[in-house]
Amino acid sequence: MLTSTGSRGLYKAPVCKGLLLVLGGMTVMLTLLPQYQHLFVYNLQHQVWRLLCGRVVCLDLKDSFCSSLLIYNFRIFERRFGTRKFASFLLGTWCLSVLMDFLLAQAFQFLFDYEVEELPAGLLAPVFSLFVPFYLSIPRMPVTQVLGHVHITNKSLVYVVGLQLLTSSPFMWLIALSGLISGGLYYSDVLLLHRFLFVPAWLSRVGRVLVEPLFSSSQPSSETPLGMGATLDIQRQQRMDLLDQQLLLAQYHEARSSTRQQPQAGLLQWTRLFPSLRLRGQNRPPVQPRPQAHTQPPQLEPSPVAEEQVVVPLCVYVHVHLKTFQNAPLMFFCFFVSQVALLVEMGFSRIDALEALRASNNDINMATNSLLQH
Repeated sequence: MLTSTGSRGLYKAPVCKGLLLVLGGMTVMLTLLPQYQHLFVYNLQHQVWRLLCGRVVCLDLKDSFCSSLLIYNFRIFERRFGTRKFASFLLGTWCLSVLMDFLLAQAFQFLFDYEVEELPAGLLAPVFSLFVPFYLSIPRMPVTQVLGHVHITNKSLVYVVGLQLLTSSPFMWLIALSGLISGGLYYSDVLLLHRFLFVPAWLSRVGRVLVEPLFSSSQPSSETPLGMGATLDIQRQQRMDLLDQQLLLAQYHEARSSTRQQPQAGLLQWTRLFPSLRLRGQNRPPVQPRPQAHTQPPQLEPSPVAEEQVVVPLCVYVHVHLKTFQNAPLMFFCFFVSQVALLVEMGFSRIDALEALRASNNDINMATNSLLQH
């Protein structure tokens, strides 16, 4: 529900799964053991080891929840780029954001004469840095509109979660700005950061042997492996469009075959559209003179149901939306079915359809309403 860029869980995303389990578990543990929270406070004036610990685990449950949602959504980059490249991106942005935090804190102190000592703890800057490839590489597909002007896309909810995380603490904007700058520098590789900020191949092999079996997920059996990452949603949408196209083509060929089976005497066969006109004047009883005295009106008996003679036009409007027929006109097909057959096709029994038509004097609308109410 959070995103439409793939729904295969954490398959082929061991780094994201490990971050979710380990960091989330440590946050819960520190919540239950508050006497150890001071070891993970992100303070710019403390020792280096405390500085490193303060940028790993979130001390606020709301920050941990929002960052976990974003990490789960950004798992598409681990599938798309590979585990090693994704881990290198996190490592590079984590190291760059340390420097950016100090620079932004000093700039804030210089501009506003206010010293920033404590910042929100957790792996927040790398999470915000992932918004850079998310904005640049994930296609934006419209989902719906609000009030006719505000467009809701497949990426809107992710931005809403990021905005919620941004407003969780007063100086979260500094962490977010540091992460966005770090993500932009590493993603564009302007300073050739990929050459010295990366996960070595030997460390990747060790992690694949020792760590990946612990956090790997089995392949879902309900989905076929047709791609990774953001392309999975595009392929799913293409499959849905293909099914719609096949359905429309089947209806089109069925209409063509049904119209070819009916002989056409001219351009429009009016006797089929208005079959009652053929019977007008045939077998009509002689007109009786109107009685002068006041008599009771005759009781109207429902006319018998004529299954073979009474024909109802059922019009179906089909708009063929195919690439090969983009400029084709709209197609309009008419099918002619008997009243009883139409009600049977709607799911009612033949006996109930006959009784409803007989009671409604062959009015298909009244018969349908009567059947639906009873």
